[in-house]
Amino acid sequence: MGEESNIKYLSDIERYELININDGEKYDYLLNNDLIIDDEGNFKFLIVNLNGGKFNMFSNKEFLEIPWQCVKKIGAKTIILDADDDVVKKVKL
Repeated sequence: MGEESNIKYLSDIERYELININDGEKYDYLLNNDLIIDDEGNFKFLIVNLNGGKFNMFSNKEFLEIPWQCVKKIGAKTIILDADDDVVKKVKL
C-alpha cells in the first residue's frame, strides 16, 4: 500500500484549499464543502458552500455545483479548478 506515491487519502485532501484558476477565486477548504459520488464510486461534482461554513443556520444556503472534470490538479496543499461560468451552476438548498 505504501508503494504508490500518487495515492491521496480523503483525510489528507480535506485540508486542501480549492482555487479556481479561471477567475482566481478561493473556495475555502474541501473539508467545508462536499463531493457528489455516483453509484460506481466516481467523483461527479464538487459542491462549494458560498456561506463560509457548514453551520450558518440563519441565511440562505447558496452553493456552487462544479463538475469534477474541472479539477485540473491536486497539488501539495491545493486543489486547482478551471471552471468557467457556463459549467458552474449556482444552487440554493
